[in-house]
Amino acid sequence: MKVTLFDFQKDALHQLRDKLTAARRFASTDNPQAIAFSAPTGSGKTIIMTALFEAILDQPDDELAWPLDWTPQRDAVILWVSDMPELNEQTKLKIESKSDKVYRVHQLITIDAHFDAPQLQGGCVYFINTQKLAVNQPLTNRGDGRQHLIWETLTNTARAIPDRFYVVIDEAHRGMASGRGAKEAQTLMQRFLLGHPEVGLVKMPLVIGVSATPKRFLDLLEHAPHTVHKVAISAEEVRESGLLKDRILIHHPESPTTAEMGLLEEAARRWHQMTQAWQRYCQEEQAPTVWPILVVQVENGTDHQLTRTDLTAALDVIERVIGRRLNEGEVAHAMHDAGDLDVGGRRVRRVEASRIDADKEIGVVFFKTGLSTGWDCPRAEVMMSFRRAEDHTYIAQLLGRMVRTPLARRIEKDAALNDVHLFLPYFDTQAVQNVVAALHNQEDVPPAETGSSRELVVLQRRAGTEALFAALDGLVTYRVGAVRAQSPLRRYMAMARSLTLDGIDDEAWGQAKAQIVAWMTECVATLKATGEFDSAARAITQVGLRTLAVHNGTGVSEPQADYRIEASSVDIDRLFEEAGRVFSHGLQMEYWRAHAERDAVDVKVEAIVLARHPTQMGELEKRAEQAFNALYDQHKKAIYQLKEHRRANYEKLRLATAEPAEVPWHLPQAIDFRRQPTDTLWERHLYVEGNGQFRAQLGTWEADVLKEELANPAVVGWLRNLDRKPWSLEVPYMSGGEVRPMFPDLVIVRQVEGGYAIDILEPHRPDLDDNFEKAVGLAKFAERHGALFGRIQLIRQQSTAGGERYMRLEINHTPTIKRLLLITSNPQLDAVFAELGK
Repeated sequence: MKVTLFDFQKDALHQLRDKLTAARRFASTDNPQAIAFSAPTGSGKTIIMTALFEAILDQPDDELAWPLDWTPQRDAVILWVSDMPELNEQTKLKIESKSDKVYRVHQLITIDAHFDAPQLQGGCVYFINTQKLAVNQPLTNRGDGRQHLIWETLTNTARAIPDRFYVVIDEAHRGMASGRGAKEAQTLMQRFLLGHPEVGLVKMPLVIGVSATPKRFLDLLEHAPHTVHKVAISAEEVRESGLLKDRILIHHPESPTTAEMGLLEEAARRWHQMTQAWQRYCQEEQAPTVWPILVVQVENGTDHQLTRTDLTAALDVIERVIGRRLNEGEVAHAMHDAGDLDVGGRRVRRVEASRIDADKEIGVVFFKTGLSTGWDCPRAEVMMSFRRAEDHTYIAQLLGRMVRTPLARRIEKDAALNDVHLFLPYFDTQAVQNVVAALHNQEDVPPAETGSSRELVVLQRRAGTEALFAALDGLVTYRVGAVRAQSPLRRYMAMARSLTLDGIDDEAWGQAKAQIVAWMTECVATLKATGEFDSAARAITQVGLRTLAVHNGTGVSEPQADYRIEASSVDIDRLFEEAGRVFSHGLQMEYWRAHAERDAVDVKVEAIVLARHPTQMGELEKRAEQAFNALYDQHKKAIYQLKEHRRANYEKLRLATAEPAEVPWHLPQAIDFRRQPTDTLWERHLYVEGNGQFRAQLGTWEADVLKEELANPAVVGWLRNLDRKPWSLEVPYMSGGEVRPMFPDLVIVRQVEGGYAIDILEPHRPDLDDNFEKAVGLAKFAERHGALFGRIQLIRQQSTAGGERYMRLEINHTPTIKRLLLITSNPQLDAVFAELGK
């Protein structure tokens, strides 16, 4: 694969593999099997399926942790079925662009009207759409010298190779949402499941249905005889990955208005601002250039006009806002009832929806209702609709195609680049709520935070806080469960390679390989010295055979002498390759090359024996873990200076451990925030809106504690530490035998002699079950990192003789830490509070 899969994508891939392994064992036209793969829009389902196809037709990538006994089916056939030709073409292009292993032009075949073959060819991926399967199409008729109907071709393939003919039904992008076309497509897709004896089609033995939610495919399966296996990706996993924009901001008047061009002007202004912001970000981060698109949905027309929307006036407004004339080719339309247009002396060219994203000249697109079919455009970041409120469902579906992130990752530096903007002049507050409700239907729409632009805002660093943020940069945080654990060998090699590629340490990669090879040599020598090597090597290089003689006629069997034969070099090579998947990064070849002067088979056997020995592999992993930490500590300052996306690579490697690991705490230039316009105003917050204000609705305890803090003039800043944001301060704690994250409510910055003190304050109800567990977590955090912080306090409201008071337990104090590390219940914590709380 040319791309690295996210952890949730790897999980889905592994589940698909396991379900396929079970299904193809029994698959036949009489015992058909089906896998229902539900993948929310934006989850990268084509990438996951491409990785699966690679594993089936060739070999899985080493980084995918595939089982060693997996056997590719190089003569397998894959048929991808959708209901629109644009979707097939889009999928084919994606597969070509993402795979670096097996896909070439002759392996990806679109079945067109001229296709005629007795059976589909092994080792290929075919694409067909239901429109070509209609009764009046060439593929389903004998005319023009056709030898084989497409139904016969599919039946012959299913009967010849039932365990390796995979039919993928793509339901994730319903091209026709309703009407006759949708019913015909539904019927044709059901034929793959139910068969169609009238035309000679049998039930397909192995079917994978890909849908945004399982309901669509399960509806197809309602009367099918298939054994069903289910694989699902949760919407939350997709949201957390950074593949989707964080928020959809809806801009609308309080009541429907006729000032539509005024809202278009604001939409154009926002598009212009985002274009400039992306240019700055891409230049600073040396990232691929992103050119945002302004999408304008116009009204329907009449018999005498294309649309009732004044396109000339719309372009005049856009040009006035951006301060220039739109370039030739910068404006396009996707209205099927017209070709290129002349609008006020400007050529507005006609483009297919599926080709908009790839055409980097396009900046403004006009359309009516035909854009969602085959459309996948992460560059579309601002949308203006001239349509009325009754179209809210379609608008929601359209936004579902706009929320993918252009760089396939969340932008930390500028939160505004993680937003999509929708302008609706003819929608009042109630109609907007209908759009929001439709956006929560994950059948068609990815999971993004949605709300009015009156509630969703972007906060920037407060002016004059540079020194405060510099002090915060010296702190650490944790990221519990953010990255799947990897073996220390993989992490050490990956970091050393990255350090060399990023120009931080030119020798790191080569030195790491040499170091690991030296460790491998030592481990093999240990195995030989302890006498464990020879027997393990014989089990690999020799095969014991037993002969049983059966006397003809009597049936009496007598054992004969056992003997041994040498294993084939092919077997040794296969085991050597399997060992490489254990070591990763081609380390088995590095070991082989380092001992090139010796017998090649002997060296390969040593690598195989080592890979299978848990004790010595444990020693190897232990050394790699120590080397990783030392290398990270040596270069962490240089890593911090890297561009955002490269720095994130190191943080992922740092976090890819079974035990939580700390990482530097980086607060971005801007953050997203939800608040009501009537929420309480608070002073001295580290992040503020454009007017310099910060509004938030805090809980009673948080508000009371904050008021106590702000009464101290030494407090020069504070942060509302939100749960589960990429920038949040996170502290791990144990609960029920597993590590969980906590997000203390308040981070306070105090001015002290010689600089700043950073405090962590956590108001927490004493009756909650996890109260003592969080106290222990904070104590462990203080024990390890207390020197970086000022106060670390657990706070609760408590009745006293003078009334309700807030009692504070100062945890960042050695005697308190020792006491808390011993507690195992809430009553014990209560006792500590009673003694030490103030």
